[in-house]
Amino acid sequence: MKTGVRHVIVRHVLRRLRVLREDLWTVRLDPLPPSVWVRWLPHGVVCLAALGIGLGDMAQLQDSGQLSSGFAVLVGAAQGGATVLALRRPIPAWWLSIAATVTEAVAVHSRLGAQAGEHFTWPWTGAGITAHLFVLLLLSLRVRTRVSAEALVLTALVTYVLQEMWGASTHSSTGELAVCLSVVVVVLGIAVRGRREARAELGRQTTMTAEERARRTLLEERNRIARELHDVVAHHMSVISIQAQVAPHLVENPPDELKENLDGIRQNALDALTELRRVLGVLRAEHPDRPELPDQAGTGTAPHAPQPTLDRLPALVENTRAAGLTVTLDVVGKRRVLPPGVELSVYRIVQEALSNVLRHAPGATARVRLDYAPNGVTVRVLNSPPTRPAPPSQGAGHGLLGMRERATMLGGAMFAEPRGRDGGYEVYAFIPVATLADGLTYAHRAPGATEASPHEARGHIVYVDPATDPKGDTV
Repeated sequence: MKTGVRHVIVRHVLRRLRVLREDLWTVRLDPLPPSVWVRWLPHGVVCLAALGIGLGDMAQLQDSGQLSSGFAVLVGAAQGGATVLALRRPIPAWWLSIAATVTEAVAVHSRLGAQAGEHFTWPWTGAGITAHLFVLLLLSLRVRTRVSAEALVLTALVTYVLQEMWGASTHSSTGELAVCLSVVVVVLGIAVRGRREARAELGRQTTMTAEERARRTLLEERNRIARELHDVVAHHMSVISIQAQVAPHLVENPPDELKENLDGIRQNALDALTELRRVLGVLRAEHPDRPELPDQAGTGTAPHAPQPTLDRLPALVENTRAAGLTVTLDVVGKRRVLPPGVELSVYRIVQEALSNVLRHAPGATARVRLDYAPNGVTVRVLNSPPTRPAPPSQGAGHGLLGMRERATMLGGAMFAEPRGRDGGYEVYAFIPVATLADGLTYAHRAPGATEASPHEARGHIVYVDPATDPKGDTV
């Protein structure tokens, strides 16, 4: 029994070893993505350049400078290390490059006079000039202009002290060349850095402009909605005032307390109406000091004309047909009078949706469906794909934003999205009219869905109580 178990274990181990051997034999390393290669390619080039600089400086110091190999290796490694260090810490790299240059210049200085026939590049070696130029370039790209200028001045000062004030015989002078090339490199780096900062600032300004434009668009739409709702609110306040004035005449011998209370209600209504007209009157016109002009919102009505209701929806559809768009209107449910704000918002949503079809989908057909539900009204505007390209739009792009603001203002929701891949479009909005209990809100959810999703919800309304019933009860 134990022998059989041992054989089974051995076979299993051998099988696993064979699989491992095959995996190791056939394993293939996946290449790195191009983005990684592109990101690390400059670092690899700099490391290769640093290696060349270090080896070149070592060879020159040993052969022409007659320095010991240990000292030459130390100075060459410092020059190459400054090149690599400049990628992360340009200021310490600059100090390291200057220190290495001064060190090798001092070390070679005593040997220049003794070798009358040799001409050594002093105080800068060829490799030292290359390393220092690279360090200066990265420095000017990474730090402020003042710091770059200070580094350039110190470079010129060190060169002047070594070459002009101290000096040496039988050498090939490289101070002027090093200073001139340093000036060119620093100016180039400052120019590139300034251009990069200008582009970054332009990007920030563009982003701020776009955000400001979106904020201004939202405020304009809200002002437009406030202008249109002015008549509705003013009408209700006027009715309150008139009813309070007429109420005492409907009661025989009304008590003085009732008259006093009704007079207070009427006076408060008149004061509120006056303040409302004073505040919202500013919103009705862009220039309050000038006479009001016809409405520019695209409604084709005068500023003080009665606001449209759903009774004028068939006329809107007929006018749209006259403009060349094939439109069908379906009304589901029994027509009933809705609050003025709801009827105005639904009318404007349909009007804006049909205007978008005319503007952005030439040759398409549209269908308007108005559904009167017990707890609200649902409107859907669907259009087919356009038959020809749309001309450039001259609109301000406020349509969808305005429709969404109208729906959310009344506690509803509005969605607009493409229909499939054929190029059609759908605008869906639900505006509630039923009053819910405290803590309950309207939400849209498709049957069977676990979360409210604007892409799944189409006319399925639920009451949602976030505290006790997160899934809601279907109406």
